[in-house]
Amino acid sequence: MRNLTMFRRAFYYLLVYPLMIGALLLPLTATAAMGPSDEKAEPEKGPHGGRVLRDGDFAIELAIFETGVPPEFRVWITSNGQPVSPAAVDLRVRLTRLGDVVDDIGFRVEGDYLRGDTVIYEPHSFVVTVTAEYEGETFRWQYDNLEGRTRIGGSVADAMGVATETAAGATLHQTIRVYGKLTLPPRATRQIQARFDGVIKTMPVSLGGRVEQGQLLATIESNESLKAFQILAPMDGVISQQFASPGEMSAGRTLLEITRTDTLVAELAVYPMDRLRVKAGVPVTLTFNGLDQARTSMISGSRIGARDDQARLFLAEISNADGVLSEGLFVTGDIEVDSFAVPLAVKRSGLQGFRDFTVVYVKVGEDYEVRMLELGREAGPWVEVLGGLEPGARYVTENSYVIKADIEKSGASHDH
Repeated sequence: MRNLTMFRRAFYYLLVYPLMIGALLLPLTATAAMGPSDEKAEPEKGPHGGRVLRDGDFAIELAIFETGVPPEFRVWITSNGQPVSPAAVDLRVRLTRLGDVVDDIGFRVEGDYLRGDTVIYEPHSFVVTVTAEYEGETFRWQYDNLEGRTRIGGSVADAMGVATETAAGATLHQTIRVYGKLTLPPRATRQIQARFDGVIKTMPVSLGGRVEQGQLLATIESNESLKAFQILAPMDGVISQQFASPGEMSAGRTLLEITRTDTLVAELAVYPMDRLRVKAGVPVTLTFNGLDQARTSMISGSRIGARDDQARLFLAEISNADGVLSEGLFVTGDIEVDSFAVPLAVKRSGLQGFRDFTVVYVKVGEDYEVRMLELGREAGPWVEVLGGLEPGARYVTENSYVIKADIEKSGASHDH
């Protein structure tokens, strides 16, 4: 009996209980399945690919036409499903862009349609207001045609590191990148000898030690007079070689070598394709392996002749008063070969791709929107802007990919 009861209980949980749970979940499943139908329906399209706007039996098809011409509006009109002569309709379209910039579009009759009198410049992102008068009646529609636009709160933008600047003119400095190494300048090294042969009594300096001009380097006892005389440092520098020690004879040989290291020379290899662009006196920015801070200098001249690889070595002196740099260190140089002012430029760091355009994102309030750019010359961090952006516009310079990603996520379409 007990086994029979356990069998019935197991049957209940295995068969009946799932059916009850399924019944409870059924309304939820049905509700979820209905979700997509609640989404905003796609706008009706007409035979010319434009958006259809209806009011009772009266309808217009508003299309952006750009085949062989700059983008412009073209409008076809019907009433009761039949074409209406475009001359019978007075049509006006107003486009309100980001920042309350308004474009008023007028129309003229052309064939069986009305043709707009204004180029619809990119981005095609605006609130569209359409007013039509026909047979004494006035029809009005308004809809959003937004693309390449998103809204991001200030705190969120700050947290994501989004930075902006005002678009303005700039002076662009064109450079070429070259490579080389640091060497010692002429007369940087002095070899120290004794004027008279004798015994080295003292030498209070050592290899690698820094000395100042006038500092005692050695004391020599003359073999002839048995008098001691001093050898003093002829310049500031570092003991780069030590060939003798106390107790040895000077014997007319070099005792020490002092090298000045407060100034070094960058030898920069410039190849034939750029050689004529580099001249003495032009600025150069130098960066060094293992060092974060760049240093500036000027091209002072060049070595005579070319290396085996046809590069000529151009020279630039660099201060090393802090002793951080050393002979033989590899160096990268950006030599300025041209400088020019442009009325409008943007930072290269702000550029992104959008459809077939290179764009920046302008900021108005908490809204961000693409601006399709016509670009000119490039130099360093700047790019000249020939069209697509107004001076004074606030645009994103850092982490613009955040704006791009948010716009792509929203899926704003290019509605024609």
